[in-house]
Amino acid sequence: MPNGKLDAYKALALKAAKIFREHGALRDVEAVASDVPKGEVTDFYRAVKAEDGETVVFSFLEWPDKATRDEGWKKIMEDERMKPEGDMPFAGQRMFWGGFDPIFDTAKSKEPAHA
Repeated sequence: MPNGKLDAYKALALKAAKIFREHGALRDVEAVASDVPKGEVTDFYRAVKAEDGETVVFSFLEWPDKATRDEGWKKIMEDERMKPEGDMPFAGQRMFWGGFDPIFDTAKSKEPAHA
């Protein structure tokens, strides 16, 4: 995201978060880099090909299960409210995403399960 576009990014993310929740997401977490070092081999900046004057934003959606996520994404992609309006506050072509299965979640139990 270009430095100075945080307010525009936040407005867009809040709009999208509402739509994500309507289509089944449990939560949407959006974060901007504040302590993200540049590495010698790889780092967040390289992962998104950040340019001078840009910072990294990171987000994740939590879904109750894969079936809800798959159906939710289908509806999200068809939702007219998700169509871009004006300039985007980030370079969407450098976004990447994927799905992950939890290994453990300490918010749900005090200790991770033993192997």
